[in-house]
Amino acid sequence: MPSLLSNRLAKRVLRPAFALVEQRMERATSAFQTDLDALHHAVADLRRQSYGLGLLLDRAGRDGHRMPTATQVDVLVREVRAVTGGDGERTRHDVTVAYRHLVALEALGAGGLPGTVSDVCGRLAAVPLLAPPNGDVLEIGTLHGLFGAGLQRMLRRGGVEARLTVVDPLDGPPAREDVVRGNLALGGGAGAADAVRIARGGFGDAAVRERIADRRYGVLVVNGDHDLAAVRDLAAPGAVVVLGPDAGPRPPGLTGLGRIADSVYCRAATAS
Repeated sequence: MPSLLSNRLAKRVLRPAFALVEQRMERATSAFQTDLDALHHAVADLRRQSYGLGLLLDRAGRDGHRMPTATQVDVLVREVRAVTGGDGERTRHDVTVAYRHLVALEALGAGGLPGTVSDVCGRLAAVPLLAPPNGDVLEIGTLHGLFGAGLQRMLRRGGVEARLTVVDPLDGPPAREDVVRGNLALGGGAGAADAVRIARGGFGDAAVRERIADRRYGVLVVNGDHDLAAVRDLAAPGAVVVLGPDAGPRPPGLTGLGRIADSVYCRAATAS
């Protein structure tokens, strides 16, 4: 039996149907090609944006990249709330502002802030939320001085004008006094004479501790393994004490509040 499609009459009858199918296929192919071209353009735009964002936020010149995921931020907000007792909206807002400070300071300053995004932003957000009893801040171990500048700015947002004391040997790369002072200037403020002071030397040096013992500090940030009993003795009643991952056992008089990322938060005993 001859094929139906080889029959001239059948061809004539089916020609309109074939034409309609071809038109629909052409329209579908054209629409698909349009969508594919749009997708190619979108991917190219994303690649350009990602490259520029990577230059700003990748790990070059610092401990790690500065591109947190939504999950990481959610976890950080929960940890900050657990330690500070802050409400969710305020805490998320402060974590967001802390992240913006981190990015801005590393973009403008020399060097970087040590630690992960979660640890740095946790410190910057949590300390003001814990309402330290005064604006005197002691930072033991500073690297480049950028964290102190960020903390000054975060405290100022809460109405506290910080007086920062930095203890560090500053005996060579990467820590140099000229670099640290330049970075600390990014903390802004009214430029009071006692807004920032640097005590060069190790915290284990009794002479250094004597130089900084003229005040009791509302915030004490301890980077490294130092004598925590001596730290406690410099704390004002109710002071906020932040201990890094290398810190030793807490002495009596420092009550643990919890952990945020890699840091442990404590409250100094209040006056009896």
